[in-house]
Amino acid sequence: MLRELSRYGGGHHVRLQAFPMSAMVVPLLPNSASETTDFLRRMASMVSGRNGEMLLRAASLIESLAQRAMSAERLFHEQQEENKRLAERHEAAELATDAMVNQIAALRTQLAEVTAAAAAERAGFDSERSKLLMLMQDAESHIGKLTTELDGLRASVDAFNESVVSVPIEVLRLARSQFDYLSNGFARKGDVISQAMSEIGGFAIDQALTATKPADKA
Repeated sequence: MLRELSRYGGGHHVRLQAFPMSAMVVPLLPNSASETTDFLRRMASMVSGRNGEMLLRAASLIESLAQRAMSAERLFHEQQEENKRLAERHEAAELATDAMVNQIAALRTQLAEVTAAAAAERAGFDSERSKLLMLMQDAESHIGKLTTELDGLRASVDAFNESVVSVPIEVLRLARSQFDYLSNGFARKGDVISQAMSEIGGFAIDQALTATKPADKA
């Protein structure tokens, strides 16, 4: 409760009236509370009985309310400063969040580009790999054909070599028999010249057969 004080004429008359307290913090004028309490205490010293007690109680109540008002005002200003700091922090946090969101968006874009490039490179690598595999398969097939042809050629060469070696020997032996036959026939006829020529041919054939013997052994 607050007390209302009035002055009438030269004397001091005190009227106490109760009214509801407001929750609104109203800044007090400098020294207004102390002047009021001093006045009430002076009035209390001038009156006696219940009125004096009520004046003292009013002075104490005013002092308490003044202290509470000043505390509330101080807390109000501190809360305002705290709210200001929180607002600044909130604004800084929002700016940092926006920067992080933009950075994340840029990183996502970069990641998408890198992923697309990697996919393209992978596709190109797979295509080149498929081409190389086909070339390797063709090369293996071609090598197989060449190997088969080479084996056939080797077999043909071996057969040709065998025929080249064996056929002349048989021919030479047959010719040697023919020269012997001719030499005997010329001897029976008394043709010494023809007999000598036949023997010379047979001797040449013997020399050729002697030269081919190491090849037959090999």
